Amino acid sequence: MGRYVARRLIQFIPVILGTLFLLHMLSTLTIQIVGDPVRALFGPNAPPQAVIEELQARYNLNDPCLDQTGNPCVGLFVDRIRQYATGDFGVNFRGRSVMEMFLERFPVTARLTVIALAFEIVIGISAGVMAGLKKDKLVDNLVRVTTVVLIAFPVFVFGSLALLLVGLKVGLPLRNSDWAPEWLGQMLNVGYDPDYPWLSLVLPGFVLGAFSLAAIARLTRTSLTENLRSDYVRTARAKGLTTTRIVGVHTLRNSLIPVITYIGIDIGFLLGGSLVTEGIFNIPGVGQLVFLAIQANDAPVIIGVVTILTVVFLISNLVVDILYAALDPRIRYD
Repeated sequence: MGRYVARRLIQFIPVILGTLFLLHMLSTLTIQIVGDPVRALFGPNAPPQAVIEELQARYNLNDPCLDQTGNPCVGLFVDRIRQYATGDFGVNFRGRSVMEMFLERFPVTARLTVIALAFEIVIGISAGVMAGLKKDKLVDNLVRVTTVVLIAFPVFVFGSLALLLVGLKVGLPLRNSDWAPEWLGQMLNVGYDPDYPWLSLVLPGFVLGAFSLAAIARLTRTSLTENLRSDYVRTARAKGLTTTRIVGVHTLRNSLIPVITYIGIDIGFLLGGSLVTEGIFNIPGVGQLVFLAIQANDAPVIIGVVTILTVVFLISNLVVDILYAALDPRIRYD
């Protein structure tokens, strides 16, 4: 176990450096092809050249390599890595720290992600297990139909329908009534309420995790169905083990390996994909920060936030790889 974890940690270093270099190349090529974001910030009302040069120097945009299309700007990349290593991800065009702006909004997005993951894990795995144990029965058919519907709807369509039908048609009367408990109305809120930082994110969290919930349910069902036909399951039944022990102790652990893989990858997608959900429900999270930065053409914020989310995504995948060894002791590196 220790050697496995050590090797994964060693392999993590070139992976994260390579990923950050690809992000660096994309941002560098964008500047080389599209043009200087400082000049684009002012449009036709450009300030004096001295002001532009001062801003370019402040945001490390005065390197000569940025004028040469295709130049990888390795020196600039090394400087960025040194800067990132100190926790400094730059400042926006108004002088605010990108990390400070990210940390202000990240707790909201983190709560939204946790709620979405909770829906995925609890409902998705439970539905998948019930469908796998009752293959081709009513429960199985109901799970398959429901998951297909959830997968078929894009997030912005499903979110708009949930906002209109659940948040306004159901949640609004509950919040205005005298008989309904306050927490129930807040669970079906149409926006973020700082007085209820968790309850007001329940409906957006379900919308954000709906697609992944359906995918996890189908993945769990398929994996469990295949493992129930394995030789070790027939041997366990021949020894007289109960179905609960066979499924709960043996079969489910093997069936959860692909599910854990999907969840690990999905954490990064939830953090990045919250942009649409946060826009629909007007949630002041990281997604809204990126959206506003795109509108304002604030390149340092876009590059900094995307870099931070990439690091979080890679770390979550590293944790998933380490969890493999806990789920299945046979998974080791030679």
